[in-house]
Amino acid sequence: MAAAKKAAAKKPAAKKPAAKKPAAKKPAAAKKPAAKKPAAAATKKPAAKKPAAAKKPAAKKPAAAKKPAAKRKPNAAFMKAMTPSAVLAAVIGATPLPRTEVTKKVWDYIKKNKLQDAANKRMINADAKLKAIFNKAQVSMFEMTKLISNQLK
Repeated sequence: MAAAKKAAAKKPAAKKPAAKKPAAKKPAAAKKPAAKKPAAAATKKPAAKKPAAAKKPAAKKPAAAKKPAAKRKPNAAFMKAMTPSAVLAAVIGATPLPRTEVTKKVWDYIKKNKLQDAANKRMINADAKLKAIFNKAQVSMFEMTKLISNQLK
């Protein structure tokens, strides 16, 4: 038996999780005593909530007094028809077009010929016609507009 007690004494005792200590209480700030309710109100059961009454819409001003929203006007510089160079005309045509339409037509050409890079859609792989415009094998979509504007007069 003595040997059994020695063996048991050598084994480390299983640790119990430490009990959490309550947070130290802070001294409460001086509070004003709450106003007491009348005894009748304290014994009264709360009334069932009524659905909120529908609010009346605010009186509308006459339609004639309200101005219609002005349609957004495009910038005149973007809408000015510009003549493409011979190299750019091979892609979009020789007719003068605004910058916005030129960019749309170039994108149509890129999508029709599947020239967007598969891994990074922001990059455009140039074919023979676009390489003449870009002077590179691959350009970003943001750089493309700058290179196209150099081809417009």
